[in-house]
Amino acid sequence: MRPVILFDSSQRLIEQARHYINDPGRILSNRQKAVPLLLKALKNGDLELRKEIVLVLGSIAKEEIYWPLYEIMKDETEPDEFRDQAAIHLAVIGPFLDDPQGLNRKLFTDIAAGNPDLKARAIMAVGWEGNLPAAVPLIECMYEPDPEIQELAVSALCNLKDSRLMGLLADRIKRCSFDQKRAILFNLWRFRDKQDEVAAIYKDELASEDSVLRLDILILLGQIDSRPENESIYRTLLADKSPEVRALAIERLSELGCLQAKDIIPFLDDSSMKVKRTALMALQASRDSRT
Repeated sequence: MRPVILFDSSQRLIEQARHYINDPGRILSNRQKAVPLLLKALKNGDLELRKEIVLVLGSIAKEEIYWPLYEIMKDETEPDEFRDQAAIHLAVIGPFLDDPQGLNRKLFTDIAAGNPDLKARAIMAVGWEGNLPAAVPLIECMYEPDPEIQELAVSALCNLKDSRLMGLLADRIKRCSFDQKRAILFNLWRFRDKQDEVAAIYKDELASEDSVLRLDILILLGQIDSRPENESIYRTLLADKSPEVRALAIERLSELGCLQAKDIIPFLDDSSMKVKRTALMALQASRDSRT
């Protein structure tokens, strides 16, 4: 009598899944077999394999992967990092779904629920370009007491890419917490068709007494289209009391090619070593541009 050899079907499944992941071209050429197999492996593989499956299927099988992603996002037995990844991928594939309304309904329910972890992930998941039905629940989240929920809601609102929300966010800056203000400011530059309004808001905020916020604004000005008035703003900030702001102003002006040696040399004696180093690099760049 021959010995019985046990066949480990789960191990075979994982091996096949890895083979597909290592050669994505095989998935496209054998899609009808490969996608169901990978979806099955999504429930059985180790965490790293499951992450790779999400990345691959999120690119080539959006309609098949979004409900499994939703289930992962909700599953409290899953690792937090994997639940976060699922939420982020839902937002990435959302614009490409044929009919996202079923997913929206589930996510809106989760946002309204009391579980803070689920609410946070649902906010992340619902923020995709063009998802205008999400605007109202996200606006409501902006006014919740939890700072993390507020900031996630701001980011998700900006992900909708609806310029009509600019006015709401600009008004909110005037009466919100410091952390929420920073979250709004860090997202406004993404409204590409409202660059004049965004630049005006950033300039107003440069009057802040908070050096961290001024540094943030200086960084954010670099995210919007180059503007003629930026040179004068940067030059004003050369006299800022914050060495980080002075250093970044020198760097920005150097990038614009606006600094001559006579402008830079005084900063070689600055009280901040960071400013001195930045000035030295700017001086070298200025000399190199003339050779």
